[in-house]
Amino acid sequence: MRADARRNRQRVLDAAYEVLATEGIGIPLDDIARHAGVGAGTVYRHFPTKDSLIEAVVLDRLEAMTAKARSGVEFAEFFTYMVEAALAHRAVAEALASGGYQVPADAEAALNTAFAELLHEAQRRGTVRADVTVEALQALVVGCVATARHFGATHLTEIVVAGLRP
Repeated sequence: MRADARRNRQRVLDAAYEVLATEGIGIPLDDIARHAGVGAGTVYRHFPTKDSLIEAVVLDRLEAMTAKARSGVEFAEFFTYMVEAALAHRAVAEALASGGYQVPADAEAALNTAFAELLHEAQRRGTVRADVTVEALQALVVGCVATARHFGATHLTEIVVAGLRP
């Protein structure tokens, strides 16, 4: 793919993410193209259907989160990032659930593996308690997100991260 085509594809993915998060899955592809600053033909060339665009948005976000986990980021920073990302992705997640879309299993597994590797490295260095499991972390992310949505209290994440230290 040419460099300009890759840039346009990424612009469409970024615009689709923003529009889907605010407007939901009912938004026409032409509106997404306008938001991306490209022609409708560009969107249709890369994503022939709205379903293919939505699936690409989900995959793009999961890959970005996995890349962040593997970027050398500290565990506490990544945990906070996961909570913030889950809060930001809420509308997209709800749109996916209401539309019957599935998260690609291999992309989800890659993210879970990267998160586990980050946890194990932090435990090896002694910055995270040895008894913390990936499953517990996933539950804590969900709990922090639910609390932030309900109470607007994002400082809970800081409290949880502090509690994960030995």
